[in-house]
Amino acid sequence: MQPFAGRAAVAGIGMTALTRESGRSELDLAVEACRAACADAGIAPTEADAVLSYHLNDSAPVTQVARALGIERLGWHNDIAGGGTQAASILGDAAMLIHAGLARNIVIYRALNGRSGKRMTAVSTGAQERFTYGLAGPIPLFALAATRYLHETSLTEEHLHAVVAQSRDNAATNPRALRREPLAFDEYLAKPYVCTPLRTADCCQETDGACALVVSGVLGGPRVHAVVRGGGPGCSAMDRSPDVTAIFSAYVAPMLWEASGMRPSDVDVALPYDAYSWLVPRQLEDFGLVGRADLGAYLLERRHAWVNPHGGLLSEGYVHGLNNVAQAVRELRDGREVALVTGFGGSFGSAALLVA
Repeated sequence: MQPFAGRAAVAGIGMTALTRESGRSELDLAVEACRAACADAGIAPTEADAVLSYHLNDSAPVTQVARALGIERLGWHNDIAGGGTQAASILGDAAMLIHAGLARNIVIYRALNGRSGKRMTAVSTGAQERFTYGLAGPIPLFALAATRYLHETSLTEEHLHAVVAQSRDNAATNPRALRREPLAFDEYLAKPYVCTPLRTADCCQETDGACALVVSGVLGGPRVHAVVRGGGPGCSAMDRSPDVTAIFSAYVAPMLWEASGMRPSDVDVALPYDAYSWLVPRQLEDFGLVGRADLGAYLLERRHAWVNPHGGLLSEGYVHGLNNVAQAVRELRDGREVALVTGFGGSFGSAALLVA
């Protein structure tokens, strides 16, 4: 067991509306979500003594957010460089601060104008060497890995559709979700390709909005049981990898089960980072939730309805995965016992287990 296991609780969650054009600054969005999370936890923002966030140069600095919240004496604070890989591991950062006695109430937020401002579909800095192979941005990179994964598993566009259509069905009763309409197979096939085999519907949304958490060592709520972070050569380093389909979960899943003392059968709600539809079966397989041989039938029979019950990043919206963590808290408050949440960044990422 990790030393911080059970020491920290997610006591509050808060979100802004998710939109395609907020008309507001990232600072305004962050402050609204943070105030909502503090209210949900039953504390004033000034009772927070640490502030953490992660970003890709597309957010408001933690010092500005702290000042806007009225926190005059700010303790530990960090702007962590990085995107989806941080969605789960930032819970570990908070839990370690609490275990070390460096903070009592920690505000975590992610704010971005991901649709109307800086967009993720642009070519990333430092990716020049990929241009020769046509990997201009994240979608072509992960589409290539998806092609190989579908070939190896015998999954088809029918299975990708099942992932996307189920996320829409799950989002149908979620008022926060931007995509709530059903998606029939013929409608899915009519969606244009972004980069084969990924259609527009297979890719998560670009969204304006913010999400925040209060992680506390003195308040109640779902507990942070285990957090791991890691990775290796895979779809993030295709020229060095023996398996280009290997995403972060291939590396961190064994670490998570070892660190937690739990088993896949203990998980009763899974919130995997669904940046692309094919990542859902890949993570179900890697975390031992579904065997590879059973994936096809499992998806077509919609037995994955318990996965991302709010619609996930594909259908609710995209706040770089932190909205999936917020949903994990809702699920645990409503009677679930163990939630798995993950953070994706190609073959590097993180995973966490929260317990009621």
